[in-house]
Amino acid sequence: MKKSLLLLIGLFLSASLQAQTEKKLITDTINDYIEGTSYGNQEQVRKAFHPDLNLYSIRNGKLNVWFGKDYINGITEGKNTGRKRKILSIDYENDVAVAKAEIIIPNRNAPFIDYFILAKIEGKWTIIHKAYTVNTKE
Repeated sequence: MKKSLLLLIGLFLSASLQAQTEKKLITDTINDYIEGTSYGNQEQVRKAFHPDLNLYSIRNGKLNVWFGKDYINGITEGKNTGRKRKILSIDYENDVAVAKAEIIIPNRNAPFIDYFILAKIEGKWTIIHKAYTVNTKE
């Protein structure tokens, strides 16, 4: 009985540590994107994004698609944008994750809300798509 209980506790702790590790790896990937855009580091953003990533938003009621390569190329190397961020949520199952972050850009009336879809590809979490909008609730 004691051995069974110890085994169950060990399995629970192992699963809990694995979940914490995965969330940290997902957080690190999102932070690569956010820090890369905040401090003008295209390579750091490339590290976070899948090469086929697109960014999606709604403009005038229509879907707007921004190709990830164009987005990255538009980042001015070495320019500090003063962005601040807060990761609001992360949910994952196996090799797919969804995350939400608030991005505050100086001199903007409202923060952006970013939604990320990530996949664990060859053992590395990668942002495969991003949708964004402006937070109008504040």
